[in-house]
Amino acid sequence: MSTKDFIEKDYYKVLGVPKDATEAEIKKAYRKLARENHPDANKGNAKAEERFKEISEANDVLGDPKRRKEYDEARSLFAGGGFRPGGAAGSGGSFNFDLGDLFGGGPAGAGAGAGAGGGFGGGLGDVFGGLFNRGGGQGTRTTTQPRRGQDIESEVSLSFTEAVDGATVPLRMSSQEPCKACSGTGDKNGTPRVCPTCVGTGQVSRGGGGGFSLTDPCVDCKGRGLIAQDPCEVCKGSGRAKSSRTMQVRVPAGVSDGQRIRLRGKGAPGERGGPAGDLYVVVHVEAHPVFARKGDNLTVTVPVTFSEAALGAAVRVPTLGGPPVTLKLPAGTPNGRTMRARGKGAVRKDGTRGDLLVTVEVSVPQDLDERAREALESYRDATAGEDPRAALFEAAKGA
Repeated sequence: MSTKDFIEKDYYKVLGVPKDATEAEIKKAYRKLARENHPDANKGNAKAEERFKEISEANDVLGDPKRRKEYDEARSLFAGGGFRPGGAAGSGGSFNFDLGDLFGGGPAGAGAGAGAGGGFGGGLGDVFGGLFNRGGGQGTRTTTQPRRGQDIESEVSLSFTEAVDGATVPLRMSSQEPCKACSGTGDKNGTPRVCPTCVGTGQVSRGGGGGFSLTDPCVDCKGRGLIAQDPCEVCKGSGRAKSSRTMQVRVPAGVSDGQRIRLRGKGAPGERGGPAGDLYVVVHVEAHPVFARKGDNLTVTVPVTFSEAALGAAVRVPTLGGPPVTLKLPAGTPNGRTMRARGKGAVRKDGTRGDLLVTVEVSVPQDLDERAREALESYRDATAGEDPRAALFEAAKGA
């Protein structure tokens, strides 16, 4: 999320909720829109995929009370034309400004100028700091700001049954965490200095045109705002060290192949007391030799004999992890007919189960003994006057 997006995007409009919506209303709106626009339900639909990203971005901000408060405060500062990027002085009270100045990344004299123009004091860094993971102002103050840990992505393979019923699986992850040798400072003695290039902000500004200033991570301090005077031998001055850990991850029931699960706060640890990042787990589901899945329903193909299909029968059908069920096959059941065993499918989010869809497949015997052959020949002779393809030829003639 860029600074410009944060200022201009109306996340309430994206989720279709009023500005005074409760947390429950926001959560309900997000879930509804996410289901409708999820990539799994809209394969090959680029527009739905982009819409899903917008919805997720809006929920990340409005679904977090702290980030929502910062967003509302920031939006109120730009309401009514008080601040408009690229505007002209005297036009509705707006004027040109550099976002780098507002975030404490501008020249040293920016604070005085801003104060003369409207009393911005130390800039808007305190308002936006939580959203963009950096504080406002300059000098050494920013070096004490918490820094959020990185997000981690991992993969896990589940059996078909585990995906349907849910499972707790061990997951081994490698990530960066604060170096224990230097307490995350990057300096052997624990006394790093403020980066002179970015003045401790971890960001450098460059002109973006149209009155905007774009920010990039500082290349000298790699976005940390600190430079080690005597680099730590373990982390080479980066303040981060690679670590591996194994954790037990609960995969919810009903996940599908390729689904991406987000676990908040299970990613890499933060710096200087900052929150941990998130863990994203991509699920791979192994195929089952008997069952398949269609949304919340399971599917199975059951072979039946010709006599069972023609005369009707009670047919036993296997279920996933449970006792078999018996379905009544009506007389004259055609090949390919699908019947339903309710409540024998996959687990839904509300704890209920979908159905088991049973498709009938008439099995043709490969070897016949003499008695069976004579019986079929008698049946053939008895139905010789019937032509099941007659209607097909009639339709072809009329087309």
